[in-house]
Amino acid sequence: MGGEKKEVVHEHNCIGSGIGVSIISIISLYLTPEEGGDVMRTVICDLLGIKYPIIQGGMAWVATAPLAAAVSNAGGLGIIGAGNMPGELLRQEIKKCRNLTSKPFGVNIYYLSPCVKEVVDVVIEERVPVVTTGGGNPGKDMPRFKAQGIKVIPVVSAVALAKRLERTGADAIIAEGMECGGHIGDTTTMTLVPQVVSAVSVPVIAAGGIADGRGLAAALALGAQGVQMGTRFVASTECTVHEKYKEAIIKAKDRSTVVTGASFGHPVRVLNNKFAREFLHREQQGASQQELEQLGTGRLRAAVQDGDVEYGSLMCGQVAGLIKEVLPVEKIISQIVAEADEILQILGHQITAGKR
Repeated sequence: MGGEKKEVVHEHNCIGSGIGVSIISIISLYLTPEEGGDVMRTVICDLLGIKYPIIQGGMAWVATAPLAAAVSNAGGLGIIGAGNMPGELLRQEIKKCRNLTSKPFGVNIYYLSPCVKEVVDVVIEERVPVVTTGGGNPGKDMPRFKAQGIKVIPVVSAVALAKRLERTGADAIIAEGMECGGHIGDTTTMTLVPQVVSAVSVPVIAAGGIADGRGLAAALALGAQGVQMGTRFVASTECTVHEKYKEAIIKAKDRSTVVTGASFGHPVRVLNNKFAREFLHREQQGASQQELEQLGTGRLRAAVQDGDVEYGSLMCGQVAGLIKEVLPVEKIISQIVAEADEILQILGHQITAGKR
């Protein structure tokens, strides 16, 4: 590294164009010097005012103010997961987050929530700098967000949706593969991300199956300008979920998750436990959507708050098999950045040597 000046590339989709682009281009994309040494930096960092191109997923019941603030303080973008929160409860979380960090942070708005209107109002009133969105189209609220200078980054699982949301004014797109925990699509991160990069002109953030520097390096190679991670941050010191939830993630293997709810069009990835097996059994027996929804009511809260790892819904990505210990957020982020940096440097040297 050595403090050598390297230009930040702002033509963010150049990697995804696929012709004549080398790993050297990827390295020049992210390295910029700062006081104390080089840091990993992409256009997402400039867009959001953050040090590293790492965003924490806005997980309902999980992504509370302490976690969001810790991620922002460590150089990423922390996100409060609004989920089904009433507006005033969200306002309290926003104020708590501001007491814990002076850095930018965001709120994830779930557009299927019965409280979505008041959540949007609170986000605008509190002038939260960034919103990520899921479960619906934020288009009708886009003029109000834009009027307050709020950056809007929808989460998508399909190319068509990415293109549509770009037209509504999205500042960036999070392309989330089916490896992720919680609600999922049907396309993998490896195939979805480069297709979205090729389809839109705004920056793309990769999500789903990313928990270390290898995942960040791979995302950059696919043309993404950063990553969003959920499961890795659940297993952090600052995350307020029950310790048994974290322990379940640490114990997970590569095939420890299952997908429930696919039979009625709402697939959710969770750790395989007694609740998940009962849910899947009832699905196979032809239970109605209403019956299954009743079965699932309150199960996420039971896992997060009560530590019920047998009958709670332990939303978790397939990447849990890579996570071996609970760490402070700052250490998670610094390790990921250092590992990605090392990988890309090694690849650059390998390719340069191969051309001699």
